Amino acid sequence: MEDLYVIKIGGETINSEDSLKACLKAISTSGKKVILVHGGGKKVTELAQKLFIPQQMVEGRRITSLETLELCTMVYAGLINKNIVAGLSAKKHVAIGLSGADLNCIVSKKRDASVINYGFVGDIVKVDEMVFENFITQNIIPVVNSISISEDAELLNTNADVMAAEIAKTMSANYKVHLLYCFEKSGVLKDITEENSVIPDISKSDFMHMKETKQIADGMIPKLQTAFRALYHGVEEARILKSDALENYFANEKPGTNISLH
Repeated sequence: MEDLYVIKIGGETINSEDSLKACLKAISTSGKKVILVHGGGKKVTELAQKLFIPQQMVEGRRITSLETLELCTMVYAGLINKNIVAGLSAKKHVAIGLSGADLNCIVSKKRDASVINYGFVGDIVKVDEMVFENFITQNIIPVVNSISISEDAELLNTNADVMAAEIAKTMSANYKVHLLYCFEKSGVLKDITEENSVIPDISKSDFMHMKETKQIADGMIPKLQTAFRALYHGVEEARILKSDALENYFANEKPGTNISLH
């Protein structure tokens, strides 16, 4: 089985020109088969303030009103997505920008509103592996943003970490898939204020313990839960690392935190 790298980059990488350039350079010089997934919530929050569109978050998840959905679609599927595609083109790599609506490649259902009404937020029900397979075999890098489509052809805002994991799970039927979450810290930290306190490995039992003792909290919890789910469904490797460390990772070093079931 060939290796495939599903790499998710977040707002902090996207908002820093240097980090993004380093990330895209590492991908384009690696010679690996890659699917790149991105969010960009920081940019949405920034523009929402300028446009006076009120924003509401619940446990790190954005409540998506119709106005916010329009903004997310413009920012994720437009501005950020095309900037990344252009960045890869600058490295002489052919890339294509995709939302879930393109070629109907990622179908979701609107999240149940009975407990919390998240608005226009989608939970993924289907990833079309053939769409990604066709691009990968032609050495085209799919650059996937976090807008999906419902079966009623409604655009929905979808969590980018989950999107990366669902793509990784689907593609693991035919590839050895490595799921990499790139963000602004060097990995999962023992001490959030100490950048050098990276925990090299986290097992499921470590995670349960750290959650109980509040050693990890907030946005890291759903990120880790998503990584464990991906491993459980056949993904070969899940790792959380700093975007700038991608080059080291491809040089067979082990930056960041490795997530394992045992």
